[in-house]
Amino acid sequence: MEIKVSEVANLPTKFGDFRMQCFAEGCKEHLVLFTEPLPEVPVVRVHSECLTGDALGSLKCDCGEQLQYALNYIAEHGGMLIYLRQEGRNIGLLNKVNAYALQDRGFDTISANHQLGFAADERTYEMVEFIMDFYGIKKIRLLTNNPKKIESLKGVEITERIPIKVEPNPHNENYLKIKKEKMGHLL
Repeated sequence: MEIKVSEVANLPTKFGDFRMQCFAEGCKEHLVLFTEPLPEVPVVRVHSECLTGDALGSLKCDCGEQLQYALNYIAEHGGMLIYLRQEGRNIGLLNKVNAYALQDRGFDTISANHQLGFAADERTYEMVEFIMDFYGIKKIRLLTNNPKKIESLKGVEITERIPIKVEPNPHNENYLKIKKEKMGHLL
């Protein structure tokens, strides 16, 4: 599949000043924010889209808080945020809302996905490899709690895993427990 790459533009934010570039893969448009100059071994956050958490402030997950933590950290230490359009662990927004409805009836996040016919996590990370190659990045310090991301990133050396620390709330305590116990997240 052909990947189209946008021009680079400035993006001043409340977190700091970034440059941004878009990578279009079919109908999915992924966004990269980065500081300049990029350090030799940049901090990189691979963040999958979560409309409810990132934009609407949902308390059912920790996605929005992780995104804000990452942007603050990257603005301070230099690096890159790769925002992948993989809503709901890549099941899409409609299915994510259906999974939330199942969670409202007592299913955990994994069981809800299974009820809908999906794996616990449908995300892929090939686009990250394309982006790393595009920028000529060979080594990174990965900002993540997800061991699957560590295992999935081929072609780039991960010199350090930097944990993302967010406080649980009454609405996401069980969600975080499931991520830790059933998905191996390093919380």
